Amino acid sequence: MPASHHVTHDASPHRAKAVRLTEGARLVRSYARLISGLVLFSFVLCHFISHMALIVSVPFAEQVFGVLMKPWQSGAGTFVLMAALAVHLLNALWSIYIRRYLRMPVWEAAQIVLGLAIPPLIIIHVIGTKVADTFFDTDNSYSSVLASHWLGPPVLLGAPWLVYLHIAAILVLWTHACIGLHFWLRTKKWYRNVAPLLGAFAILIPVLALAGYISGGNQILRDAQDPDFVPELIREARLSREAVAHVWRIIGLAFWIYGGLVVLPFVARALRSLVHQLHRPPRLTHGVGRSMPVLAGATVLETLRANGIAHAAVCGGRARCTTCRIRVTRGLFALPQPAGLEAAALARIGAEDGVRLACQLRPTADIAVVPLLTADSTAAHGLIRAGSEGSERLLTVMFIDLRGSTTLGEARMPYDVLFILNQFFDEMSKALQRTGGHYSNFTGDGLMAIYGLDTTDPKQGAMQAMRGAREMLTRLDQVNARLKHDLKEPLRIGVGIHFGEAIVGAMGPPGSQIITAIGDTVNTTARLEGLTKDFGCPIIVSQAAAQAAGLKVEGLTLHHAPVKGRSEPVAFYALTTVPETVS
Repeated sequence: MPASHHVTHDASPHRAKAVRLTEGARLVRSYARLISGLVLFSFVLCHFISHMALIVSVPFAEQVFGVLMKPWQSGAGTFVLMAALAVHLLNALWSIYIRRYLRMPVWEAAQIVLGLAIPPLIIIHVIGTKVADTFFDTDNSYSSVLASHWLGPPVLLGAPWLVYLHIAAILVLWTHACIGLHFWLRTKKWYRNVAPLLGAFAILIPVLALAGYISGGNQILRDAQDPDFVPELIREARLSREAVAHVWRIIGLAFWIYGGLVVLPFVARALRSLVHQLHRPPRLTHGVGRSMPVLAGATVLETLRANGIAHAAVCGGRARCTTCRIRVTRGLFALPQPAGLEAAALARIGAEDGVRLACQLRPTADIAVVPLLTADSTAAHGLIRAGSEGSERLLTVMFIDLRGSTTLGEARMPYDVLFILNQFFDEMSKALQRTGGHYSNFTGDGLMAIYGLDTTDPKQGAMQAMRGAREMLTRLDQVNARLKHDLKEPLRIGVGIHFGEAIVGAMGPPGSQIITAIGDTVNTTARLEGLTKDFGCPIIVSQAAAQAAGLKVEGLTLHHAPVKGRSEPVAFYALTTVPETVS
């Protein structure tokens, strides 16, 4: 049955509704994380550009800040910014809680740790500026903020370590944002082409922002040599001792609240583990033979990582890259059907029955799985269509070889040889396209083709291959007619056709993979093509292929020949033409 129809045996309307609600919540969370992250990134970028303007002067930076930050300082802008910050933070804490295991790739752990480190680094800055200005009637400016950092105690909100805290905040903020953007964009086809340019900006922007911050600090240090500078700055910013005392109390409270929020998901995880230990969890059996328990709500990906089994997940388990795809070999019908992000990703790669995403599948019963991609797969592998990862199936394989190609090149200029060969391959490719064949490999003066990749009945592929061979002979005659003045003798081909089981899938480096086949059937076909030279005929068809295609072979001689690596000889027919009658 199609993957979209997977249901549990004890499924009920209530459970189906619960599954839909859960998947809907995951989809909303995914979009909320992305949108809130982009909003925060936009704000940080505007702030960093303002920092860059400090390289020119503090007054100039004030002007740039006023333009770039004006939308964010409005009521609507402040609401959007605070909402994005709350959504992004709560989403991160929730993602920690719902993980059943905390083992993850280094980059993913780094992003989480850096993200959790951001609020402690910016709490003093945010409360000392925006909150103080809103609730305590202060009027902070670039000059007053820089003075509190670089001059320290002379300014009421100042401290000598604020410089290092601000530098750390810039670096941590930007690194966290770049990691998130990279792992969001790297599943896009166009990203590889622009990644070097974006990487240059990713380095240049924080460097210039830090340079501006240091330059602005030096300007403040020079201005502070005037004894009236600091008192005047405190007066303009309205930094009274009472307001500053209130601000520091709020800062202390904010640290306690944030610390509690960070600890909360870990405490909840511990309590959940205690509860789950009282129940027998389902078991996951991996293709390597290992069996392991699955904590309630844990994904297959989390379970494998927690047990030290490497598994691909380029996008970090967000159902974007599909590199974590698996085939469920046991317990498939005890699983809820794919929904939400998983369903969309599986549809995008044309996944067949039994293929699921390890990052989204949360088993509630015993299952067995095998990975469909290697653990070191890249984003490019995620673009491979499902079913191309490798499977054994009945196919018809065809080898075509151009006879006398070496002699063809002895008395001709290279471009003449290429012109003739390109004419030949163009016609052979057209013959494949017209008869349902799939071009697989180029072999210098020949090619390998596969029939039956897109047919439900393997025998249809054999029938198509016979029509393909007939089409090739016809087109070869047309090529010879066109090039009769350029050829000393007509072009000839040898075609071998065999039907049997082969391992088929996408092979080769990422970005240059081809759908091809390997195995005994392929080797036998190559042997049959070579025998066309010995029998002086254009086509040799194995008995298996002739039977699958329904060729009427009465009156034809059945030959046998040994094949290297096979204990039994292969039976075949040597043909000058393909029989017209196909059952």
